[in-house]
Amino acid sequence: MEKSKTQELEQKARKIREDILDEVYYAKSGHPGGSLSIADILTVLYFKEMNINPQDPKWEDRDRLVLSKGHCSPALYSCLANRGFFPIEDLKTFRNINSYLQGHPDKNKVPGVDMTTGSLGQGLSCANGMAIAGKMDKKNYRVYCIVGDGEIEEGQIWEAAMAANQYQLDNLCVIIDNNNLQIDGTIEEVMSSYPIDDKFRSFGFEVIHIDGHDIEEIQKALEVAKNVKGKPTCIIAKTIKGKGISYMENQANWHGKAPNEEQYNQARKDLRQGGQVFFVS
Repeated sequence: MEKSKTQELEQKARKIREDILDEVYYAKSGHPGGSLSIADILTVLYFKEMNINPQDPKWEDRDRLVLSKGHCSPALYSCLANRGFFPIEDLKTFRNINSYLQGHPDKNKVPGVDMTTGSLGQGLSCANGMAIAGKMDKKNYRVYCIVGDGEIEEGQIWEAAMAANQYQLDNLCVIIDNNNLQIDGTIEEVMSSYPIDDKFRSFGFEVIHIDGHDIEEIQKALEVAKNVKGKPTCIIAKTIKGKGISYMENQANWHGKAPNEEQYNQARKDLRQGGQVFFVS
């Protein structure tokens, strides 16, 4: 990828992180840790990779994204708003009682959301259905499904993985947010899903390892996935929970709580130190 394009995407990712912070802070609730860890991945998908049309959110030939870890909606909402699906100022209403931007994404209320999610473990089954439909309808769209590494402790994930292989869903790309933390601690402490790569290979997936915060690695992995034929792809993205905010990084207790005013101001400083933030007009 051109250096200028990489830098532009890095700037956009910082903007997404600022939005995540604002959403959770003003709502006084939400899930910042895992939202921050997938900001770079979502940025590449929405601003570089996915074939989508903000003026026609239900376009039949669009690429689809299922955020199986639906509690990380702040990251998704920011990408959708900055991509033009709805006004950026609406992000300030996140989790308000009368807002359409509720804690988990709702496809019936939020333009650009392809699947209502929240109950962990179910998103990959939904993504399978979309991918199968694409095959049946002879469409060229791709389906991306972002899953948490704690989430893959759910048995339904592995039933869905079996099905993805059975139906040779080479139009499906599963992305594992491998930040090694969930609400109660590390993956190993709660219910180890390691080795993740060997498990997905044994279920018939092409497996790719990347640094989930390296824009170029993310883009290259997505390009490789597009060229895999006859089987689905799993990208295992090594990430940092709370990425970009000093006191949140690698801290499980920032899975699902909002910062106070002092913490919010510190977080803004941390994010600003990452470079000049790119604002979409």
